[in-house]
Formats: sequence, C-alpha cells, structure tokens
Amino acid sequence: MVSWTHRISKTHCKCVFLCRKQKRGPHCGECGNECTALVVRFLTKRFIWEYDPTLESTYRHQATIDDEVVTMEILDTAGQEDTIQREGHMRWGEGFVLVYDITDRGSFEEVLPLKNILDEIKKPKNVTLILVGNKADLDHSRQVSTEEGEKLATELACAFYECSACTGEGNITEIFYELCREVRRRRMVQGKTRRRSSTTHVKQAINKMLTKISS
Repeated sequence: MVSWTHRISKTHCKCVFLCRKQKRGPHCGECGNECTALVVRFLTKRFIWEYDPTLESTYRHQATIDDEVVTMEILDTAGQEDTIQREGHMRWGEGFVLVYDITDRGSFEEVLPLKNILDEIKKPKNVTLILVGNKADLDHSRQVSTEEGEKLATELACAFYECSACTGEGNITEIFYELCREVRRRRMVQGKTRRRSSTTHVKQAINKMLTKISS
C-alpha cells in the first residue's frame, strides 16, 4: 500500500504596520494608535483597552495560509519612531500595512507621504502594500468615506480594507493573510526575473567565447 503525505511548505514574512505619528495621552484611548489595536486584535482575537499603544513591539506568529506554514514577524511601529528608526523599519520589512482612522482625516492625509517615503527607501523595488481604514464601527463619526479609501488604494495599486479593531468588524485576519500572499507572489516574480537575467548573462558569455574561438 502506498500512502501519500501532503507536504506543507514553509515561508517567512516580515510585516510592518505604519501609521501617523502618535501623541501620548493620559489614556490609551486618546492616543488612538490604529496599528497597535489591529495587531493586538489579530493576535488575541480581543480588543484590549489597557495597553500602551506608544511602545514599538515585534511579534512572531505562525499560521497556515493556503496550505503553507507562514511565520510572520509583525513590527508594530506605534507611530513613535524617529526618521532614522522609521527608515530602518522600512528597509527591514517585506510587506507593509498603512493604517488610518476613518474618523480622523489627518491620519488619512498622511498615508500618501508615508507611501512616498517607502518608495524612496525601497526603490527600485515595488512595495508590497495594503491600505486599511480602522474604526469602521464609528460610522457616525466618519471623516473619510469608503469611496475615498477605495480611490486611494487604486492610486497606490494595493488592496483596501475597512475594519474595526474594537468590535472585530471586517476580516482582520484576512488583512494579515493577504499581505503574506502578496509578499509570496512578489518573491515568485522576483525569483523568475533573477533566473531569466542569469540565463541571459550565461548566454551572452557563451556567445562571447564562441566569437573569440571563431575569430
């Protein structure tokens, strides 16, 4: 009898959550750090009121995505990094989630400048990116429409989600999983490009050798 074992491949994904620089308030709710709230919701499946959302943290989480075991390193910048730290985080990361608060237009307007910095640091590579509007449960206080978020995501050529770290509204888990999928797709494309480039160089070298021999 022959038994077939389904082999699950393994991969690694470095995820960075970026949001506007936060001001520390006497209560964590006043700081409104979107990145920290989403990461905590994903890891614990709960909304935790009492935590310091201004502390940078790195989390390690393993999940099976499309029959592939993925180890995620999730960097929550908490919007507190200085310019040098931020650039270091951007160089380290492979996939990025730009988060804004739908009740705060200022946070939405800072998305594009963050993307421009990412492009400058990661060039000539294209950036693997997802745009997320948090606090979807506070629709009555909305300052940024869903259509505006969709339009910006189209301009950035990335996926777009609205969700709520507080209530769990929206598929927060899917945000993390889709980012890992995008990182994996990007690696595959880059791998094929490198192989084609290597093959071209080999062919050119052989042609040069043949030319010298025949001359």
